[in-house]
Amino acid sequence: MNAVWRNCAWMLLGSSLILAVSLGVRHGFGLFLPPMSETFGWGREVFAFAIALQNLVWGLAQPVTGALADRFGVARIAAVGAVLYALGLALMASADSPATLSLSAGLLIGLGLSGTSFSCILGAVGRAAPVEKRSQAMGIAAAAGSFGQFIMLPGSLGLITWLGWSSALLALGLLVALIVPLALMLRGDRQPVVGQGPPQSLGEALREAGSHSGFWLLASGFFVCGFQVVFIGVHLPAYLVDQALPAVVGTTVLALVGLFNIVGTYTAGLLGGCYSKPKLLTALYLIRGVVIAAFFYAPLTTTTAYVFGIAMGLLWLSTVPLTNGTVATLFGVRNLSMLGGIVFLFHQFGSFFGGWMGGWLYDRTGSYDLVWQICIALSLIAAVLNWPIQEKPVSRLAARAGAGA
Repeated sequence: MNAVWRNCAWMLLGSSLILAVSLGVRHGFGLFLPPMSETFGWGREVFAFAIALQNLVWGLAQPVTGALADRFGVARIAAVGAVLYALGLALMASADSPATLSLSAGLLIGLGLSGTSFSCILGAVGRAAPVEKRSQAMGIAAAAGSFGQFIMLPGSLGLITWLGWSSALLALGLLVALIVPLALMLRGDRQPVVGQGPPQSLGEALREAGSHSGFWLLASGFFVCGFQVVFIGVHLPAYLVDQALPAVVGTTVLALVGLFNIVGTYTAGLLGGCYSKPKLLTALYLIRGVVIAAFFYAPLTTTTAYVFGIAMGLLWLSTVPLTNGTVATLFGVRNLSMLGGIVFLFHQFGSFFGGWMGGWLYDRTGSYDLVWQICIALSLIAAVLNWPIQEKPVSRLAARAGAGA
């Protein structure tokens, strides 16, 4: 048992550090929208499309990288992802056209993120943690990603101010390259999964999940999370500047999101071990809708912007341990990275539309108002989708548990 706990602690530490770097750098991309757009005379849609493409590529690649991680270990996939991520940042630093920006910020970084972010990394955590602590462990790892966001947003802004946007991207590329040695901490991921029975083939796992209504409801609800967080992460700083607030306010708001998300994700993981995770997701999306509506319709000041950052931080990535924990409960952990990757694909479809649509509608209407209203409506839809999900293991796992009893 001591060996199990040591492996879990080591895996959790490595996963937390990787997520802090990977997601910390990624959450600062919105800070590069104004300087790059001004340098090349682009409309906001050019940068927004590249980030939207990044999220789409990330999502499309995630089931594949997840399946590879389940078979060959997360360590190798994370190391390869880190190399692609760092190369993408280096190429983004010299991007001088929409095409090179889409290739670097879109394709390469999207592929890199698929190997260094939640679905793959939390798959390793889920396999290493004891069942009764699984949701909490995922919450801790997800909270580490939020801490990275809190640290890296002001860090990225400082690099841009000190070095300029191009050299700042090169510096961030060097930081991401540190994930390669950190990935060595995840080498114990390939140990046998206890209590999961004979291995499932890829086709069997896909058929089992594909025939489960809860799987698709969970995935559809996750679309909303992606739409909201990417729209806010990419466009909120520009939105606040449009409303005559200083640029530092937007950076501070996103940093507050990262800081308070540490509390939110850990708490969500803790609660997910005690209460129904789908019901918690329903409540979370409803509260998100109320918070976004209050921010949009109330008079905007620096104070209300900061309050919004705190409130959204508590709700930001709280969906992640609850969503991945539900997948693990329903289908077990043997194919968790792959199945979590498919659910995450829907998140990234939402991310694509949230990032791109924000820029597209702004360039055509001169306002983000319609997108804020869409975010509010989507919160209600996600709440409805998650409510009927039954958090019960599939018959394969239930029968094995009954036989074991």
